[in-house]
Amino acid sequence: MEYKDTLNLPKTDFPMKANLPNREPDILKNWHDNAIYKKNLEQSKNKKKYILHDGPPYANGDIHIGHAVNKILKDFIIKSKIMSGFHVPFIPGWDCHGLPIELQVEKKYGKSKFRDDPKAFISACRTFAEKQIIKQKDDFIRLGIFGDWDNHYSSMDKDVESEIVSSLAKMIENNHIYYGSKPVHWCIESSSALAEAEVEYKDIISSAVCVNFKILNTSNLSSYKNMNNEFDVFIPIWTTTPWTLPANRAVALSNTINYVVVKTKNKYLIIAKNLVVPVMNKSGIADYKILDEFRNDEFRHLELQHPFYDLTVPAIIADHVTDENGTGAVHIAPGHGTDDYIAGIKNNLEVYNPVDDHGRFVKTLPIFGGMKIRECNEDIIALLKKNDCLLFSEDYEHSYPHCWRYKTPLIFRATPQWFMSMDNSGLRESIKNNIRDINWLPSWGEDRIFNMIDGRPDWCLSRQRNWGVPIPLFLHKDSNELHPDTDLILKKAADIIKSGNIEAWLEFDKESIVKNINEYREIKDTLDVWFDSGVTHETVLKSRGIDQTADLYLEGSDQHRGWFQSSLITSHAMYSKSPYKNVLTHGFVVDKYGQKMSKSIGNIISPQKIIKDKGADILRLWVAMTDYSKEMTISDEIIKRVSESYRRIRNTSKFLLSNISDYDNQDINSEDMVELDKWIIHKAKVLNNQILKDYEEFKFHKIMQEVVNFCTLELGGYYLDIIKDRLYTSKKDGAPRLSAQKTCHILMSYLNTWIAPILTFTAEEIYSRMPNNKQSIYLTEWFDTSVALDDEKVKLYDNLYSIKPHVSRMIEEARNKNEVGSSLECELSITCNKHLYNDLSKLSDELKFVFIVSSCNITLGDESDNYLIDDDLNKFSISISKSKYKKCERCWHYHESVGTIEGSSTICERCFDNVHGDGECRTYA
Repeated sequence: MEYKDTLNLPKTDFPMKANLPNREPDILKNWHDNAIYKKNLEQSKNKKKYILHDGPPYANGDIHIGHAVNKILKDFIIKSKIMSGFHVPFIPGWDCHGLPIELQVEKKYGKSKFRDDPKAFISACRTFAEKQIIKQKDDFIRLGIFGDWDNHYSSMDKDVESEIVSSLAKMIENNHIYYGSKPVHWCIESSSALAEAEVEYKDIISSAVCVNFKILNTSNLSSYKNMNNEFDVFIPIWTTTPWTLPANRAVALSNTINYVVVKTKNKYLIIAKNLVVPVMNKSGIADYKILDEFRNDEFRHLELQHPFYDLTVPAIIADHVTDENGTGAVHIAPGHGTDDYIAGIKNNLEVYNPVDDHGRFVKTLPIFGGMKIRECNEDIIALLKKNDCLLFSEDYEHSYPHCWRYKTPLIFRATPQWFMSMDNSGLRESIKNNIRDINWLPSWGEDRIFNMIDGRPDWCLSRQRNWGVPIPLFLHKDSNELHPDTDLILKKAADIIKSGNIEAWLEFDKESIVKNINEYREIKDTLDVWFDSGVTHETVLKSRGIDQTADLYLEGSDQHRGWFQSSLITSHAMYSKSPYKNVLTHGFVVDKYGQKMSKSIGNIISPQKIIKDKGADILRLWVAMTDYSKEMTISDEIIKRVSESYRRIRNTSKFLLSNISDYDNQDINSEDMVELDKWIIHKAKVLNNQILKDYEEFKFHKIMQEVVNFCTLELGGYYLDIIKDRLYTSKKDGAPRLSAQKTCHILMSYLNTWIAPILTFTAEEIYSRMPNNKQSIYLTEWFDTSVALDDEKVKLYDNLYSIKPHVSRMIEEARNKNEVGSSLECELSITCNKHLYNDLSKLSDELKFVFIVSSCNITLGDESDNYLIDDDLNKFSISISKSKYKKCERCWHYHESVGTIEGSSTICERCFDNVHGDGECRTYA
């Protein structure tokens, strides 16, 4: 007889080589052809909803690694909630309006092509966006993302555009929207206002100047008598924007700063006491004298001479003036700064803006009319020198706002715009009070957005663009009052847009709905794209019948100033409540040096390349194994390490599958199962409880650490090695093997549901090979089971697990010394303390199977013995000898019965019973 033919060898068509790039598309096709996600929605329709609202990426260009991270994290949650029994309707979306697409269209066709045909321009923008959505959607689906892709949303859908207008109407009705002229961030390149969320800050070097403003009414100064009427008196100001000096309308000082009078060779200067030394040093003035402290209450009466215009400006008090740098005095141009504007309003100053849409001074401006503001600083400095008003100039490095799109410096410029008031009807306070009720993950997000809301200016909603949702309002030409029928006009505009997109409103005869239209001017501006995405809680969720507050918003950490904030503001402006219950943020992706991905640096790792080379599951596993609450580092070396972890999971899965190929859920009572099997099921159940808790808390990197450790240590390093003998050599349908097979099936079921939200393709591939499966693992829920094993037995097998590495190490040392060959050639003699003796002796002859040796003898030692291993509980020494018996041809154990069985002289009595008899019995291992 060929005894090898009597072995129960593992068998599976589940390959060790994953070949994910080729295998994953077949799984995608199966999901699509069988409508797996839709089937899940159908079977869960009566269950509790879980709403993860998708923040829309911009429909421009290929998806990058940041897009992939965001959608993959969302998919982890979608699938974990599906498997938790929720109804999870996930609606992917895109942001489509705005400048980037306008630029792409202008780049393709030229700026002049659509100059007189805005409808054709809008149509070209729409076509471009549609193509981008198709391309990005395919890439997201390739990542294995579940969602209602056939019914995705975009901000350019006519229903969405219509609802955006309706949302604006609701906010106007609630008294949150107003029209006014105040400084806003202005992009010269796009000739348009920007919102806070569109502003990036970068360090630049500016030409800073210290400019003397001459006091005209010095007789009002109480300290003037100490000056002997000798020289003129000046208040020097310091600014990093010399180009704003033509718009100066005041000089601001502080009533909390101590000022002094400084005498130089030919003038008196009033400077903050703490700043005298640096100002004098930078001015190159060594010969000076501090005469007197200045009385702050005299500032309000001072009149100053503008440094190059025939203009008298007042000295005022302003809260934003400090003595941290400069001179302690600030020049005020209300048309060019938020603080200046506020100070100007308080002091009835003119909000003057001499700069046009394109960053040039208006032609009527004296001296500098028609000049570009970015090119005039040298001319202004030269004029200041000529007029003897320049105390000093310097290069000054500081943080400055830039356009998010053009990467160019912005200016503050007062222009007529539409604003969301943060304080009308208590909006700011309403939001601040609500922020504490939202769960922010990580927790620092709460203070971050609270401080942003607390300090942010009113939201500039209007844009001077064509590709966007129109602001369908009409203002009286004389009074600037809204048309009395504004609510009806907005409703009609929403209806018109719903029938034919924003183009329909563009062509619509407004005279038919606007009474006395000749007395009104139509607003031609469009809405900020952050308004578009900010109201998706209304235009997407509520309009599709999802009335509940979203359970989760999940985006990058930059969205505290973007989508999280715009959504929170608009929801409160409409309904005085938050649009979300939980907010989760992830960090940016950086290379191994901590640098952000950048084309210019050349460090970009594209998701498409990883998918092509390794497969989407490897990319997904990298996301899961990285702590997304911080910057997420990626490199070829990191992907290689991730692939090794993947192989460990796949190798474990292959072993489990290969040993249940002939297992058809044959029932074996749990009380008849081998105790070691019960122990590992217990360990899996404990881990399962922890993993499900981690999924609830979005701790994906912890989950994968736990899964890989379980596969490596408890399974690969212990249990699976022990049960090979039972699986391969025990009677095929005997209880010991069935116990091991049932355990393998349970372990595979646990493991596969643990990885299903993360390794989505691999989990489906595994599931297709499991007995009695459904159409997809995503039509099932978390696996769970239990077997009875009392606490004492758990402690016993935990203890065995803890000492096994010591035994294995000593066997390996004996092998290295050529004292034995394989571990099965060993006979162990263990001398141990009473605690360990009591544990080991309970397993009797089956202890050898735990240590994978041919025999194991246990001897009770004395407490005084000098043990090789000595810890708190276990004290033992081991001696190893080579077995004197023959090797069984079938199980490879060395046993005294080999050679004694008539007709079967090459096998042991245990194998003889497994082949010819009723099969062996196992109780413990």
